[in-house]
Amino acid sequence: MKKVLILIGSTSDEPVMNESLRYLKWFDIEAEMHVASAHRNPALVTELTTTAKDKGYSVVIAAAGMAAALPGVVAAHTSLPVLGVPLEGGLSGGVDALYSIVQMPPGVPVGTLAVGKAGARNAAVLAARIIALHDEATAQKLQEFAKLGFKL
Repeated sequence: MKKVLILIGSTSDEPVMNESLRYLKWFDIEAEMHVASAHRNPALVTELTTTAKDKGYSVVIAAAGMAAALPGVVAAHTSLPVLGVPLEGGLSGGVDALYSIVQMPPGVPVGTLAVGKAGARNAAVLAARIIALHDEATAQKLQEFAKLGFKL
């Protein structure tokens, strides 16, 4: 499965998370982004995450700022790898979101990336690395990416 689901809590998160889409596109990995807030749309979050595997997704990227509940809620509803991207908007340039995402309870892991666009880019690259475990074309794209100096 060469497909990534990206969840964001608000349309204001799109400019940052478009970086994930851009990188995934370069890796030839299909991706969809949905606005689904853990606080405002919990039923939608549950629906998207509990059906993700059946819909062919192999990784979920969830981005959130401030309390940053979305990545943890997603991880509680799926066995797929969940990559969390903390976003700025709260305290100290997103450090509150970083701490919220990284401090998941045992058994509900979220792979936590850097705050903001760097984290969005790295989430896409990490998703590509996960997919490359079972997809030779993606593995080759990762080698090409390394030759580009790990940036597009």
